[in-house]
Amino acid sequence: MSDGKNGITYADAGVDIDAGNALVDRIKPAAKRTSRTGTVAGLGGFGALFDLKAAGYSDPVLVAATDGVGTKLRIAIDTGHVDGVGIDLVAMCVNDLVCQGAEPLFFLDYFATGKLDTESAARVIEGIAEGCVRSGCALIGGETAEMPGMYPAGDFDLAGFAVGAMERGSELPAGVAEGDVLLGLASDGVHSNGYSLVRKLVEVSGLGWEADCPWAEGSLGEVLLTPTRLYVKQALAAVRAGGVHALAHITGGGLTENLPRVLPEGMGATIDLGAWDLPPVFKWMAEIGGMAQAEMLKTFNCGIGMVLAVDAAQAEALTALLRAEGETVHTLGTVTGTPGMVYEGALL
Repeated sequence: MSDGKNGITYADAGVDIDAGNALVDRIKPAAKRTSRTGTVAGLGGFGALFDLKAAGYSDPVLVAATDGVGTKLRIAIDTGHVDGVGIDLVAMCVNDLVCQGAEPLFFLDYFATGKLDTESAARVIEGIAEGCVRSGCALIGGETAEMPGMYPAGDFDLAGFAVGAMERGSELPAGVAEGDVLLGLASDGVHSNGYSLVRKLVEVSGLGWEADCPWAEGSLGEVLLTPTRLYVKQALAAVRAGGVHALAHITGGGLTENLPRVLPEGMGATIDLGAWDLPPVFKWMAEIGGMAQAEMLKTFNCGIGMVLAVDAAQAEALTALLRAEGETVHTLGTVTGTPGMVYEGALL
């Protein structure tokens, strides 16, 4: 090879390897916090290892999930409040895993940007680590991709990948029957779905992200960036207590689209819309957009982030258990023998 005096470097092309190495060093303590039984090694290898036997499984079935944060990231980037989107990323994956009856074991992230800002990226990944700690899974690897020309200055994107396990034969949903009681666990706001519409509604309102939030303390941007609630430990406690036949994570598609996914063919549900109070954020958006109830129910979680279908005889005990775990629980309705979702009452 020519030993040219003015040779072009990777840094000249916009990729800073030193910054990437500095980021890895910065996030190692955060990743170490997430270590759990079954974790084999720390960050830095070409692959990440996990020991299922050490984690206590004898005949495991693995469950995998992947997701992102969507256009909620646009608000985080525009406001600089990026600390919570890592929690969102984890929640969107592990809340899905638990619906299959699986315990989340480990997590990997993908962080892509045009120009790596080590401080901002570290804050995001430290949020991912916090989400892993709260859900009991290990952050065992990831990828940081610096891709000049692919993203505008300051922009980044996230993807998450989670793997969980359960003993063979314990898969959910299972045993869903007519008369099962539907328990709804309160959300912490909009979570991480519908933000293209959220952003449109904020535009219609004429407010900026730094404006005072109309329904809560803090700026509008900060409040709308409230992280997705993690339901893992609480839901697994209920599953292990017995009587839980199905769980539905209420994400894009709302109650209307997500609850039917865990019901057997030929069954449906009746939901009492008066069983809980619609949180102020949804009231504000419905008013700003003049949104129909049906549109709200198939777009947003409307205050219910997770639904459990449980044996009617154990509904009271499971409600008490979930409340002891810190959940706000609402009895929403029942599983019916007729296909389709039937809503009684009104959200507003």
